[in-house]
Amino acid sequence: MTATRRLTLVWAVLLALTFGSFVVGIEQSADLAGAAAIAIIGIALFKVRLIGLHFMDVRIAPTALRVLFEGYVLVVFAALVVLDLVVRP
Repeated sequence: MTATRRLTLVWAVLLALTFGSFVVGIEQSADLAGAAAIAIIGIALFKVRLIGLHFMDVRIAPTALRVLFEGYVLVVFAALVVLDLVVRP
């Protein structure tokens, strides 16, 4: 797969994920607000990961940098989910 085709495919996936998080955000009921918030956080950080790997070339970076980036995304996701669960009334 050529670089242009790969980046175009990733861009299309990013657009679809953006639309999906929008739909999840507006279609939530009061019962599912917590699950919707966690889903939106997960989608957003998955998009961060895709952008980092494909548009910032972290996928071809040294292993230590890639592990640091992946760990950062995971820690931010865990911290935001914990905050969402703790702060919610």
